[in-house]
Amino acid sequence: MSNQNRRDFLRTSAVAGASVSVPYFFSRSQTLADETKAKNDRIPIGLIGAGGMGMGNMRAAADYLDVVAIADADKSRQEAANKKLSNGKADVYDDYRKILERDDIKIVHVATPDHWHTKPVIEAMLAGKDIYCEKPLTLTIDEGKQIRKVQRETGRIVQVGTQQRSTFPLFTKAIAMVQQGRLGKILRVQAAIGGAPTSPAIPVAETPAGLDWERWLGPAPKTDYRFLADDKRGKTNGHYEFRWWYEYSGGKLTDWGAHHVDIATWALSVNGQPTSPVSIGGTASHPVEYKDGVPQQNDRYNTATAFNFVAKYSDGTEMVIRNDTDNGVLIEGEKGRIFVNRRKLVGAPVEELKDNPLPEDAIQKAYKGLPMEENERKAHWANFLNCTQTRDEPISDVHSHMKMLNVCHLAGISARLGRTLNWDGENEQITGDSEANAMLARPYREGYEIEM
Repeated sequence: MSNQNRRDFLRTSAVAGASVSVPYFFSRSQTLADETKAKNDRIPIGLIGAGGMGMGNMRAAADYLDVVAIADADKSRQEAANKKLSNGKADVYDDYRKILERDDIKIVHVATPDHWHTKPVIEAMLAGKDIYCEKPLTLTIDEGKQIRKVQRETGRIVQVGTQQRSTFPLFTKAIAMVQQGRLGKILRVQAAIGGAPTSPAIPVAETPAGLDWERWLGPAPKTDYRFLADDKRGKTNGHYEFRWWYEYSGGKLTDWGAHHVDIATWALSVNGQPTSPVSIGGTASHPVEYKDGVPQQNDRYNTATAFNFVAKYSDGTEMVIRNDTDNGVLIEGEKGRIFVNRRKLVGAPVEELKDNPLPEDAIQKAYKGLPMEENERKAHWANFLNCTQTRDEPISDVHSHMKMLNVCHLAGISARLGRTLNWDGENEQITGDSEANAMLARPYREGYEIEM
């Protein structure tokens, strides 16, 4: 896509707003894709976790990278990824640490289930690697503290896969509008993220051939593999469906919250407003009974299916996280409000851009002044790879990511306990509630501790 075509795309995109001329900007004469076309210039990468997101991300980054090593607990996924991504030429491993030992691999992609993110990310940083990790970055708030500490100590580049930040005509443009003062002070933000599914009782089943269930569980509690066939992919506590189990995920609150709460928090940040709440509370429905924050049934999905939470900030701003309205982010300010999702950016301030367009550099300014190549997932990868060369902070850095993910995690703790929590953002502690504060961390199973 030529530079002119990129400009035409942003001018004519139906979702970008009427007659708005906001071009892409480049800080270099060539893009990463141009620079990595030659075989000798391409970047070797190790893939840790070869499921749907790992495969999709590697295809999106195919212009830049060669997948030379793949690690997964499932041999069928190892083989499929090797065939589709590397023509069968990559080295495959059961143990991801074999990738971290290789001097020829400088960057890795961590696309494991959520409970397996923190351990390889920290160990990769300590091994001198730069990392692109799928969202949500952590399973707990405490893990986020550990990752940020190691990142500061090692200086490694870590990009989180919240690619909405690199969707220039929609989310990035919405942030640019906030940053340019088009909404004034933000009074309320809303992240609508949809609900989560339920399941019937899922029976214990034989582990599929090639799946190392012990390794797949890793830091999580030891339990049986479960599977129930249906007319879709089947219901299980393993591949993909792990996100509906508290043991491996935070459910929809972190799965989609990591996208929309991120944009809502980013808007507060560029507007100079507080990004850590002082309290969060609301209502939530679960498919199982909870006692002292622990699900009392272990044979079915257990994360919240419906919810409505309000996080309150010290300046009076509120953030609503809910499941029951249009998926997207609503930003309400003193001068107007806008709504943005993956299909549209709308609102009176957007319509006003026809007669009063944003400055030409507004979107790049919102994008930290970093190079803007392609769009969405591909652009997010280009951003990460540019930053591995320049050592600039990427657009989805671990520090801003954990600011917003802490809100998602706090909502999950509030949901499981059924009460409002008070939050000390400076010390990252829940105040006045020792039971809730104990849920900032979860123990790792023996033998799967982080290797420091």
